[in-house]
Amino acid sequence: MTPAPSATSPAGRLRTLVTVRAGGLPGAFWVLWSGTLVNRLGAMVSPFLSLYLSQVRDVPLGTIGGILAIVGVGSVISQPLGGFLTDRFGRRVALTGGMLANAGSLLALGHAQSLPALTTAGFALGVTLDLFRPAAQALVADTVPAADRTRAFGLLLWSVNLGFSAAMVLGGHLATRGFSLLFWVDAAACAVFGLLVWCAVPETRPTAAERGTTGGYGTVLADRAMLAFAGVVVLYAVVFQQAFATLPLAMARHGLSGDVYGTVMAVNGVVLILVQPLIGHRLAPFDKSRVLATGFVLAAGGNTLVAAASAGPAFALAVAVWSLGEVLVFAVTAAIVADLSPPGLRGRYNGLLGMAWGTGFLIAPLAGTRLLAVGSTVLWLSCAALCVTAALSQLALGPAIRKRTAQLAQETAPLPKAVT
Repeated sequence: MTPAPSATSPAGRLRTLVTVRAGGLPGAFWVLWSGTLVNRLGAMVSPFLSLYLSQVRDVPLGTIGGILAIVGVGSVISQPLGGFLTDRFGRRVALTGGMLANAGSLLALGHAQSLPALTTAGFALGVTLDLFRPAAQALVADTVPAADRTRAFGLLLWSVNLGFSAAMVLGGHLATRGFSLLFWVDAAACAVFGLLVWCAVPETRPTAAERGTTGGYGTVLADRAMLAFAGVVVLYAVVFQQAFATLPLAMARHGLSGDVYGTVMAVNGVVLILVQPLIGHRLAPFDKSRVLATGFVLAAGGNTLVAAASAGPAFALAVAVWSLGEVLVFAVTAAIVADLSPPGLRGRYNGLLGMAWGTGFLIAPLAGTRLLAVGSTVLWLSCAALCVTAALSQLALGPAIRKRTAQLAQETAPLPKAVT
């Protein structure tokens, strides 16, 4: 019989490292984590959609912008609809159904040829793109104890970035061999994720007795703490999306090519993949609002550095700084919503969070391109100011979130068993 490795041996230290960072989480979470990784590995269509419309379907540049805007409108609807389905029909139905619907819309878009068909399929893609997300976040909140949720959501973020980083490389390789393959691979990954959850994750939707607060989106919107938090998320989302909406344009003004932009953005993936496992398990003892505010401040610092950048290394440094903030923001944002949401409304609360992100993403290119027309420095310092505003707002909101979280924890705590 082989003796167990000692705590001081390399194998023992590795075992301790893995246990601290990933141990103690339920099996349902790891099924979700694995499915998310598969789904992100296949997520190849969205990053290359504009190229597909231009090179394969010969859509004019102005019309491409209109189709992408239609996709964006659909994405704003996506998560609120997914939240309703999650609370009404259960986590498994919403997640699996959303993934299969997304797969269908991808194949429809890949085979559409006329402009009306492309526009309709693009809207369907936007609506189905994030239908699964409220269900996935509700599953984590249902199955993972409150003390471990920050770590769990951080690990999910790590899975997303690990898969997406590989998908960008693989997608570029496959695109040179024909775009139709991208649509089939993405659709297959969606189907695998949905069916994996359907087959391996039990339904976690609370029973009527366990749900606590009931109602619809009117109940969610009446929660002032949640509504204010969604407003803070909109501010950060406007800044976050500038990395895709205006950063390549700003870098081009300095004579930097698309290859340099790709290399700079690769820094984002490297930072997220390396840093999250190092700090994710250390965040639980800290107040979530303070962690989030710290993430916003780091994002402000990164945007300030962009304002002064003119060469590739300087832009890469700026992206590295705001990526550190991104690790903190995404680790605790979903955890705050899990703390605020009654069990019976977790889908809708996460749907409102998704709508906040979608609203920010819609505003970002409109505001960003106009500020960039005034000047690159104006754009990035405005983004830094928005991040500082978000940080101060979150700190001011912190007491209300802590009070609401404590109240909800008391309301949903199991009653003590009677002594016989």
